[in-house]
Amino acid sequence: MFGEYDLKTRFIRVFDKKIHLTEETEDIVVYRRDEVKRIIKKSGKLKILPSPAIGYGVKLLMIRFDEPIAIPPKDTISGYAEAPVEVDVKLGKLTIDHFILGKEKYALYGTVDVGVITRYHKSPFYLKEPESVGIAKIVISNPSKEWKIVDRVVFPIKDSVMFFNAEKAYYPLLIVTLKTDTPEVNNTGKPPEENLIPTKEALSLPNFLMRW
Repeated sequence: MFGEYDLKTRFIRVFDKKIHLTEETEDIVVYRRDEVKRIIKKSGKLKILPSPAIGYGVKLLMIRFDEPIAIPPKDTISGYAEAPVEVDVKLGKLTIDHFILGKEKYALYGTVDVGVITRYHKSPFYLKEPESVGIAKIVISNPSKEWKIVDRVVFPIKDSVMFFNAEKAYYPLLIVTLKTDTPEVNNTGKPPEENLIPTKEALSLPNFLMRW
């Protein structure tokens, strides 16, 4: 699914989408995906890469857990959530196609007057990595002296690096710190697991305070 492909006649299945490459001549390949069509002069390889689920241009992703998570004082819990992802199809650094996997959902984060629209997804909190195309690994830390509870994580995704292997896409490791009543989320830019390939230079994003 994700990775590099030779420019030759073949089908490439990407979750619920199918890409069809057809060699028209020795030098020309036609790319088709649904109603999208591109004519390609053969050179190099086609890259199919995951990208953050920004949809219509949102900057944040909200993942709401099926059940809230309670964390004792001075303790930490680590787990995983399913997460929406999108796909870039590239030749070199040029994106020739972009599409969304699955269904899009959006939600208002904050109040009506000062809130923002986020990409939205609901997921269980898994203690082991789930069988999902898109995954977020989340470490929730409670350095305070009181029990804390968290029912969602909201984090910046615009310009975020992604990581992948052949079958799955991963957001960078997310660290949620519950020092106060306002959780602080760090998109670390670091790979959540070993042996994953970054889509670009891996850099952290500014910490995000979940004020609502």
